[in-house]
Amino acid sequence: MSRPSMFLSRRAVLGSFLATVGGLPIDATASPEIQLPFRSNPRQRALTTAFPGKGSMILQRARPPLLETPLEVFDHSVLTPNDRFFVRWHWAVIPTEIDAAAFRLRVYGLVERALSLSLDEIARLPQVEIVAVNQCSGNSRGLFEPRVPGAQWAHGSMGNARWTGVRLKDILDRAGVRAGAAQVRFDGLDEPVVPGAPDFRKSLDIDHARTDEIMVAYAMNGDQLPLLNGFPLRLVVPGWYSTYWVKMLSDIEVLDQADEQFWMKTAYRVPDTLGGSVRPGETGYPTVPISRMVPRAFLTNVAPGDTVEAGSPLALRGIAFGGDCGVKAVTLSGDGGRTWLPARLGTDEGRYSFRRFEVVLPMPAVGELSLMVRCTNAQGVVQPLEPTWNPNGFMRGEVETLSVTAT
Repeated sequence: MSRPSMFLSRRAVLGSFLATVGGLPIDATASPEIQLPFRSNPRQRALTTAFPGKGSMILQRARPPLLETPLEVFDHSVLTPNDRFFVRWHWAVIPTEIDAAAFRLRVYGLVERALSLSLDEIARLPQVEIVAVNQCSGNSRGLFEPRVPGAQWAHGSMGNARWTGVRLKDILDRAGVRAGAAQVRFDGLDEPVVPGAPDFRKSLDIDHARTDEIMVAYAMNGDQLPLLNGFPLRLVVPGWYSTYWVKMLSDIEVLDQADEQFWMKTAYRVPDTLGGSVRPGETGYPTVPISRMVPRAFLTNVAPGDTVEAGSPLALRGIAFGGDCGVKAVTLSGDGGRTWLPARLGTDEGRYSFRRFEVVLPMPAVGELSLMVRCTNAQGVVQPLEPTWNPNGFMRGEVETLSVTAT
């Protein structure tokens, strides 16, 4: 049995599966709690195992589900397990039952022929795979200073997976994109909670949508998509923030002009500046839709406040990613940025993937260590030491500082 057929066979079994997301109590929490690294608002967050198909996750919100991956999960593998992969929905009306046999993906708009594709028909298209980071635009928002509104994520609203599916352009070619196409708009099965609220839809320029890397995925990490991560289909836009990775993808519309609806014209916009950064209180700057990710790096085998052994080599490891391209180098400082050591990079799983790294800090002296890790991507973009800030808490990309004590 081919892999697409295998996934389809499993979907057929799950056609009447009931995922009781909507039945979860609003205060769905569980002990223990986890300390998050917020400086200006130190607090703990509950860990929960109450969500279908998910292991222990940091609970940001129950309705709609916002679940954060504990940072220590990233220490075990370059790929984030499906049951620990972060969850972020905009609207709380999410289907709790999807009939896989009856599901159809609609393709319409400025095309030669409108389509209504079954999962069987989609799986007959050429299969492709890519390893790519999926990161929320507001990842690490809780560390912005001054504080900004929105979900107060630490560093765990991201994950890395091997996505399996079909090229979006193969679907578009089957429909026949007509001359004059400007953008492609995507919609999912989630719905607003009140009448008149804007349906969550996102758009890509037609030339971007037709590149080989944009995918309609039906599997992640060799298994079917979890319902909370977009079953049965989701858009994969490597190198771009996850606001474009529409889950439970149900509609593809080819537009003859730029998309002017709320989620493109008003929401998810950043200052049109280097790194999307402005000064707190600054106004009057132009904005653009958020798009490409920036390079980032994190230590994963130590946590803030840990105690390490003085006078002995300190082995450190973590993950880095280049944003919209690969990782060129990672360096680490144990003295708050005065000196830097090169890290050894792990296996390269592709330009959009996490890259593991290891470095040994020789003989730390007794006292507090300010650990900093910095990524340089394949295009030569280096993480800044200066804080990045904007009023939406998007695109945090500065070098993170982690303090431990050597005794």
